Formats: sequence, C-alpha cells, structure tokens
Amino acid sequence: MPKPIVAIVGRPNVGKSTLFNKLAGSRISIVEDTPGVTRDRIYADAEWLAHRFTIIDTGGLEPETDDHMLKEMLRQAEIAIETADVIIFVVDAKTGVTDTDSQVADMLRRASKPVVLTVNKIDDMTKGALEAYEFYALGLSGDPIPVSAGQMLGLGDLLDQVVTYFPTADFSEYEDEVIKVAIIGKPNVGKSSLINKILGEERVIVSDEPGTTRDAIDTYLEKDGSRYILIDTAGIRRKSKIKADIERYSIVRAVSAVERADVCVLLISAEEGITEQDTKIAGIAHERGKAAVVAVNKWDAIEKDDKTMKKYLVNLETELSYMPYAPKVFISAKTGQRIERLFDLIQSASQNSALRVRTGVLNEVLIEATAISQPPADKGRQLKIYYATQASVKPPTFILFVNDPELMHFSYKRYLENQLRQAFGFQGTPIRFILRKKTDYTHER
Repeated sequence: MPKPIVAIVGRPNVGKSTLFNKLAGSRISIVEDTPGVTRDRIYADAEWLAHRFTIIDTGGLEPETDDHMLKEMLRQAEIAIETADVIIFVVDAKTGVTDTDSQVADMLRRASKPVVLTVNKIDDMTKGALEAYEFYALGLSGDPIPVSAGQMLGLGDLLDQVVTYFPTADFSEYEDEVIKVAIIGKPNVGKSSLINKILGEERVIVSDEPGTTRDAIDTYLEKDGSRYILIDTAGIRRKSKIKADIERYSIVRAVSAVERADVCVLLISAEEGITEQDTKIAGIAHERGKAAVVAVNKWDAIEKDDKTMKKYLVNLETELSYMPYAPKVFISAKTGQRIERLFDLIQSASQNSALRVRTGVLNEVLIEATAISQPPADKGRQLKIYYATQASVKPPTFILFVNDPELMHFSYKRYLENQLRQAFGFQGTPIRFILRKKTDYTHER
C-alpha cells in the first residue's frame, strides 16, 4: 500500500517551507524572504509514531494573478493538491485572514480533500487558541491548530491531527525497490522538459529562465514493471556566475542529489555541444562512483548528415575520457525520440552497478589477464597479484592483494579494468580497485 501524501499549501511567505523542513527533519526546501523561492513541489519522507508518509512543499498560492511565474506555481500547487491524501493549509497569525487566504480556502473546499488548517507564527502558545480563533471565518471543518514552525511548537498536535486521516495500515513495512535517477546538467539543457515528457504531464515547472528548478525534485514513476525515483536537479552553474545564496544552495542540493542517486543521467545540449562545465558536472558523478548515462538532448533541433552523430561521439569520448564506461544516447525531450532507449541504458547501468562477481571466477579472469600482459616492474621488482575479491557494489569495488601497491601503474590498473569489463560487462558503471599488501591478505585468510 503506498504511503499517504500530505501537501503543504498556502499563500506566499506564511512559513510553508519552514514547516516542511521541520517535519522532514532536515533543511531540504530553500527558506528565504524572497517571494516565490519555492517554485516547484518538493518531496520528502516523514514519520510520525507508526505512520510513514510523504510531504510536499509547494510554491505560494495566488489564485488571482497575472504574473507568469505565480501562475506556474499555482498550477504546480493544484497538481500537489490533486495528488495529496491530506492537505495542511498554512496561514499567518501575524497578518490575520486575508482575501488570498479566503480564495485558497475556496479552492480547497472544491478539492474535497481533508484539510488541516494550521495557524503559523504563534509567539505565545498559551494564547494560541485565541490568536487562531479568527481563522474559523475561513469556513473549513475542524479546529485551527496553532503552531510556531520556526520554534517547533505545536507540531505534535498538528501531526496527530494529520494522521487521523490516513488509511489504517502498517506503513512501517512499506519499502519500494526503486532505481533513483538524478538528471544532471547545466541550466536550460532540458532536464525538467525530459521529466515532463517521461511523465506525460507537466510535473516540474519548465521556463526559459535559467535556474528555474532551484531544488532537487523527486518524482515517483512506474514503467514497464520497474520503479524509479526521478530527481530533477537544479542546473549547476560556474562559480563565477553564482551571485545569489539561492544558487549556492541549489548546487549543494544538486551534489546531494547525485550522492543519493543510483544512476546519473548527464544531459548535454546538442545545440551547444559538450562544454567544460559539462565535463565538470560529469566529474561530480564519476568521483562519487555513480553509474552514468550521457544523453545528448535537443537532437531534433540541429541539422545533421550521416557523419554528425559519429563526430559527436568522438568529441564525447575525448572530453569524457575519464568515464568511457558511460553509454551515450541522442534524444529529444521535446519529441520523445529515443527516450525508451535511455531507460534501457538506465536499467543496464543500475544492474551493472550492483553486479557481484564470484571470487573464483574473478581470480580466473585476473590470472588470464596477467598471463597475457605481465604486471609492471620497477627497479628489478615486479608487481605480483596474489588474490582478488569483491568488497562491495555501487560501484563494483575489488580488493587486490599484492606484494607492493606502489608497483601498480595507472596504465596497468586501467588494463585490468578493461579485462573485467570485457569479461563481465559493467557498462554504465565505474569500477574501483583497492590495493593491499600480501601481509593484509595473509591476515584476512
């Protein structure tokens, strides 16, 4: 049974993101005084007593507005409300009931979902019920619940009320085997457009303004019998172009998204070609040992002949020489071209990243590899590989017990990696080696 979904909604600057962060237990959603900072739906898992659920933070609601971005935020909030099982409607005790609050309340009544009216910014909880009294005027069922999200006061009472609307079930046993896919790349290469095309709905705001997706956004997807979490990351910019704290937050969050992903899809613009910034972004995934697929987007937008793709591939292999394991695919988020192929590569990369090799078979391959090409020598001393075993997966990591780790040359390590790839595949995933001296090997055995 899926976890219940709780959407936090309200007009701008009533403290929705602060409440979300406290309930999520970490600083996930950007909190800043700038109106419209939380532009998209932000997802996080939360738990209260025996209940596990998903909470969604949304941009501030302005039902009657001509501002393009506010209209986009309204549309995203409407999707969140439609998706949610329970809605936390946040209002501001300091400003009292506003016309926008009344308009949002009308919208929520039409949604026919359980609504928990939450009166935030209560300074004195002993007077909380009195300060919340005027919000009965919104005409919503149930009593307004006074809280101070910033001081973490009243949140227990709030959650007690929220979970009463959950179906009776043991959510502690809920566990999905999913492939977490981070879509990474520079701003405006089409990350959100790609996710929207995959989902068949505009789940993530798409705008021509670079940096529109400021947070990493998780979207659940079931496709062809497999489960995925698609993580749309904020576009990573060069440091010289980062002027606002919001952009800095976004880079940290994008790196965090890479760290929790199983597979990273590096999106590159076919119109721009691969740039230095693309290689740096790819390096983030490579250094963290993540499985990866390189997707060249906007392939439909450029003029091509029978040599265009080959030229692109040569350029990609040159610029991304440190990650030859990453397969390449040419796609169009606009038309859907080769998106099915992209998912095939994501599946393959995920499986190969988690692949385990039996110790006996592993050592047979290494014995044959060292027989074909002798290990390097230095000053009359030759490297000897006595034994190997796989230590872990994601990425596949192998311990090599040798006579002297310093005798291992980078070129020979690359040779051994290629031999393992030839024998076992490992397409889409990096491989790691850990070298230990023979004494360590003898001790472990």
